[in-house]
Amino acid sequence: MSAEATNPATPGPVTGAAARWRARIDLRRLGRAALLGPAARDRLPAAIGHVAEAHRAHHPDADLEPLRRAWVLAESSHRGQMRKSGEPYITHPLAVTLILAELGAETTTLTASLLHDTVEDTEVTLDQVGEEFGAEVRFLVDGVTKLEKVDYGAAAEPETFRKMLVATGNDVRVMSIKLADRLHNMRTLGVMRPEKQARIAKVTRDVLIPLAERLGVQALKTELEDLVFAILHPEEYEHTRELIVENASREDDPLAEIAEEVRGVLREAGIQAEVVIRPRHFVSVHRTARKRGRRLRGADFGRLLVLVGEDADCYGVLGELHTCMTPVVSEFKDFIAVPKFNLYQSLHTAVARGDGQVVEVLIRTHQMHKVAEAGVVALGNPYVGSPEEPSAVDEERVDPTRPGWLSRLLDWQAAAPDADTFWSTLREDLAQDREITVFRPDGGTLGLPEGATCVDAAYAQYGEDAHACLGARVNGRLATLSTVLKDGDTVQLLMGQDPAAEPSKEWLEHAHTPAARIAIQRWIATHPTQESAERGTGGESGSFVPGAAAPEGVGGSAAKAGATEPVGVVDQGVSEAPAMVAGSASGGAALPAADDKAAPARAALAEPASASAPDQQTPARPGTANALVDQPGATVRLAGCCTPVPPDEIIGFAVRGGVVTVHRVECAAVARMQGMGRKEVGVSWGDSAECRVTLFAESFGRPHLLADLTEAMAGEGAEIVSATVEPPSQQRVRHTYTVQLPDAALLPSLMRAMRNVAGVYDVSRAQTPGA
Repeated sequence: MSAEATNPATPGPVTGAAARWRARIDLRRLGRAALLGPAARDRLPAAIGHVAEAHRAHHPDADLEPLRRAWVLAESSHRGQMRKSGEPYITHPLAVTLILAELGAETTTLTASLLHDTVEDTEVTLDQVGEEFGAEVRFLVDGVTKLEKVDYGAAAEPETFRKMLVATGNDVRVMSIKLADRLHNMRTLGVMRPEKQARIAKVTRDVLIPLAERLGVQALKTELEDLVFAILHPEEYEHTRELIVENASREDDPLAEIAEEVRGVLREAGIQAEVVIRPRHFVSVHRTARKRGRRLRGADFGRLLVLVGEDADCYGVLGELHTCMTPVVSEFKDFIAVPKFNLYQSLHTAVARGDGQVVEVLIRTHQMHKVAEAGVVALGNPYVGSPEEPSAVDEERVDPTRPGWLSRLLDWQAAAPDADTFWSTLREDLAQDREITVFRPDGGTLGLPEGATCVDAAYAQYGEDAHACLGARVNGRLATLSTVLKDGDTVQLLMGQDPAAEPSKEWLEHAHTPAARIAIQRWIATHPTQESAERGTGGESGSFVPGAAAPEGVGGSAAKAGATEPVGVVDQGVSEAPAMVAGSASGGAALPAADDKAAPARAALAEPASASAPDQQTPARPGTANALVDQPGATVRLAGCCTPVPPDEIIGFAVRGGVVTVHRVECAAVARMQGMGRKEVGVSWGDSAECRVTLFAESFGRPHLLADLTEAMAGEGAEIVSATVEPPSQQRVRHTYTVQLPDAALLPSLMRAMRNVAGVYDVSRAQTPGA
């Protein structure tokens, strides 16, 4: 059985004009291996002669002795094992090795690929591989060896990929072998059950194809895409196949006509170039059909590839084409001056024919073409010329050719707390298949996924030190940290000097990269403040120690008076209400004004209401939101750690002293309360639309900022109950406002208006005391 026999993506023979097209690197040549007899010790076994031929085409002086010895060990170890397709198992490592040899992999990679399943499926050990073939081959074989399900259970697959990615960070050749291994397995996947085919195809689509793209191995990526397409979308695949076969049978070929015209233009200009036709693969044809929204024409089934000797010749070809033909300027892209993050370099343009057909043209050097097809495989041994010893301990190896995106991936995976988080985050990260480049003021660059914000840029540049980021300037202009960056932007991050600086929870809404999200979440999880612990747990017990320091944000006079009720609790004194009890609070974070005019209001908060009318709910204090709870006789308190207001989704917990504390569902204290076994109580908002809420505004200092802020707040109908402006620190000014709103629905527009004031870079609601 040949490798193609069970390959659903093989379209069959193509004749006609398509036969003149230059194919991509053809990785499908290996059929059933030759009969595997014993090999003479002084020559390469005949069964891998085709591998040696492909290898010598790229490396004429390569030493084939390691391949011969690897073949002898692999064949003897796998002897008697069969694949589900009925082939001898040794045909699989042979096929994987041929794929890599076609791509130009060096001898060490080919040796490891022949042995890549020996440790996993035979009695051969890693130590034996190391003794016979050296530390590099041992490292590569170990990198692609799967973890046992018996040890890891359901986490075996994600943990295997995690192990493989870490090994790839040390030597990118590990992933080259894995990609070639998956390609051959996908070619022969037809013998599997349909549900297993679909499961493997989805992992290939979500993880391995994006990795192949990022490593620049287009020859592997395109075939993997076609194989996955055939399994997951068989009807669309068959339709695309029919379109390709139909186009191949056409008598006229607009691509061939344009190719001949281009050859003539370049010949007259004296530019030596090779002009060939590159057919689109199945998925590319399918995408083109969806993009065009019409029936495909002949020029849509391929592109012209112009190969030259030097970089300067690429621009010479471009100039001649744009001068002598009709260019489509909107299609021009220069990936030579600014290469893609996966090493890809080429000039892209398009020219129009007289009949309206548009032909895409790729212009690159022969070396660029080799890298475009083979990616990191074309780079060979990353340690050649490196001062690092190949025999260094595994943990000390750092691939000098490691791309930036892989370094970032390795950074965040180390912080992923479990296999499920790693697996889901990996898929999300790899789904961000477009990358932008932004510039730092010092001339350096940052590679970020499309859609990244200034928050992501801060963590990409400074790691966890980005907790101290104060703001940013984008292209010289002050910008909020939520600003979405564009390719080519210049970003200046404004950093504070306080080592105890903490990130804002609001940043999570703007963090696009796993590194930023995980760093912020980890800080929040590991830095619960004492005040939030008091308010979120013990502080909700209804007790307040006389003479103790008042929690931050609470008026000091209440503490000095030895109040026995926590500030912010309103005891409605309803002991016999049959079903629902009303409660209100000030938002729990009201700061005192400069004078003591707020003292009567604080006293009203602590003063119990009359209990003379047990059958009626005592009206809430004017200007506060009402919360209704399903616990008769309870005192209701809106938690100060998250200051819930309508229409926030809320949850209630019964605490000591007959108090029900009401939190926003996303409040960090909710998990702590549930962990402590606190009883949940049903809560809902009452009819009152008024609310009091505490807002924090962070800004850069400038003249008239306070006046502009208060004017913007007044314009939104907000009444300022109290305000505190902290002294400037490192050009950073922090404002705390407790405001009264006639309608809670006005809160989002109020916060937007505050953010729109020049110099303000963040506005947030109270989340934790002092946050």
